[in-house]
Amino acid sequence: MQEQDNAIYCVENFVPANAPLRIAVVTETWPPEVNGVALTLSRLIQELSQRQHTIQLLRPRQDRHETESHREGWSELLLKGMPIPRYPQLKLGFPSKKSLVQAWSLQRPDLVHIATEGPLGWSALQAARVLRLPVTSDFRTNFQSYSKHYGVGWLQKPIVAYLRKFHNRTLCTMVPTQAMHDQLKILGFHNLQVVARGVDTKLFTPDKRSSSLRDQWHADDQTLVILSVGRLAAEKNLDLTVKTYQAMKQNNRPVKLVFCGDGPYRAKLQAECPDAIFMGMATQAQLAVAYASADLFMFPSLTETFGNVTLEALASGTPVLAFDCAAAKEVIDDGHNGWLVPGEDAQRFVLRALAITQKASTLHEVQLNAAASIRKWEWSSIATEVENMFRRVLTGALAER
Repeated sequence: MQEQDNAIYCVENFVPANAPLRIAVVTETWPPEVNGVALTLSRLIQELSQRQHTIQLLRPRQDRHETESHREGWSELLLKGMPIPRYPQLKLGFPSKKSLVQAWSLQRPDLVHIATEGPLGWSALQAARVLRLPVTSDFRTNFQSYSKHYGVGWLQKPIVAYLRKFHNRTLCTMVPTQAMHDQLKILGFHNLQVVARGVDTKLFTPDKRSSSLRDQWHADDQTLVILSVGRLAAEKNLDLTVKTYQAMKQNNRPVKLVFCGDGPYRAKLQAECPDAIFMGMATQAQLAVAYASADLFMFPSLTETFGNVTLEALASGTPVLAFDCAAAKEVIDDGHNGWLVPGEDAQRFVLRALAITQKASTLHEVQLNAAASIRKWEWSSIATEVENMFRRVLTGALAER
């Protein structure tokens, strides 16, 4: 059993099948912070709340004026945190074991779900052990892959060791793809369960296509608009996006490159590609219009655990060009709703982009399939998977006891 022996197996009160659950959710990021973890986790919790489960959210206070929210079926506990180096708008929770033990002694959850692996998440593991609470977790960020992009590649092995130690102390770790499941299993992670991320198909839809936004981009009907959405950071492989765009320009077809998002890499990208359009940070509503108004979503990242932007683009009717990994590997049927580039070959990525954009009809045929191809990834289906996983964990914890 190795580290698995230390997992928390006891539950004080058996929860009957289909009964509402009391779920404590621990996270170090939450809206209005804009990142994949915050946005997808908040949507999942919203779906679970609508099913009458009682949610207690535990997270760092985002600013000193923020107050805790309380309503029927929902409560918050805001804890101390500090800005993350190089990401000052995000917080890292301080160790808070004592506060969590006190909170859960007064308001005992059926299950603790930990979404992030920082000091607050580790404190939650320790507090749950003291109170004999079952714990599940999420593997949401590929920290071990990010390290090499920030000059600390030597930290990769210690990071993997910490993450393995962390997640193997929980009864189940949700991972977003089968490929990630297989990779972590080889690295010694136990109790893995594949649960994909979801997408809001009412928000992200081809109906949001906007001629007025395309006019702002100076893009007419003959112009190919390439869209990139996400944090402008080194680990996103955005230099390849610029390289591909520049190769397309040399083919003499009208083309525009639009970046939606912000981050530390923006200045470098603007210097390399001054004619690109930089929208900066956007709301979800603005994103939905941008996705639907583009013609091709380009996603060359190789460090994603999932990449929800892939689902959002497809739901918006915009085909995706990506490497054969993460969400793209799971949801793209090559040549049907997008295109996959095997391996990590940058030149092959550029050549595939040139081939698929040579004729407007090629893009148009695939655009017709994009939105319909991801219906099974709607949030209601994902929430059902998570709910069933929670119940299995509780049943197994009772059996072990």
